[in-house]
Amino acid sequence: MAANTPLDADTILAATEETLRRHGPAKATVVDVARALGVSHTAVYKHFPSKTALREAVTRRWLSKDRDTLAAIAGDTELSPPRRLRAWLTAVLAAKKAKVRDDPELYAAYGMLAAEHSSVAADHVADLLDQLRCILADGIAGGAFQAGDPAEAARAVFDATFRFHHPAHAAEWQAPGIEAELDAVCTLLLHGLQTRPTTPDLGHDHP
Repeated sequence: MAANTPLDADTILAATEETLRRHGPAKATVVDVARALGVSHTAVYKHFPSKTALREAVTRRWLSKDRDTLAAIAGDTELSPPRRLRAWLTAVLAAKKAKVRDDPELYAAYGMLAAEHSSVAADHVADLLDQLRCILADGIAGGAFQAGDPAEAARAVFDATFRFHHPAHAAEWQAPGIEAELDAVCTLLLHGLQTRPTTPDLGHDHP
């Protein structure tokens, strides 16, 4: 870090990402981050009061990188709600797979926060649930899905697809056929969600 470069939160978070990648979440320290920036650890603590606060902030920033992509799918009214639901669940798995594959150390940091019931993990889940709720609410309002509480339905769908998004199952996401397994679960969920009697729109372009 150049001597005349101001130390701000974004600069610290970027350095923390690289430090986590180099040392892993269990071993990386605030001193390591400060050393990478060429400043004292006291300077870092002026922006983040603890190692936990710094780890939470960098993980929140890292998780937000996929947020807009998923939100765009959830809000894409050009797609019918059944197709949107399938596309969204598929995109969640793809995003999680990429994070584990391309950034294992930062995903491990997220997994640690999830295990500790951190507000970062809770907020991430709440955001995903809200996106799901929007898809299901559109489907209920338009008659594609059975009437009910969209928030309750969102939680049920989220729980039913637990294997495809929870850190505890990260090791399974690179297995051949994982996408086909999710697709089969989506078909089952959509069959249960859709109104009767109608010809089901199971989110595919063909039967």
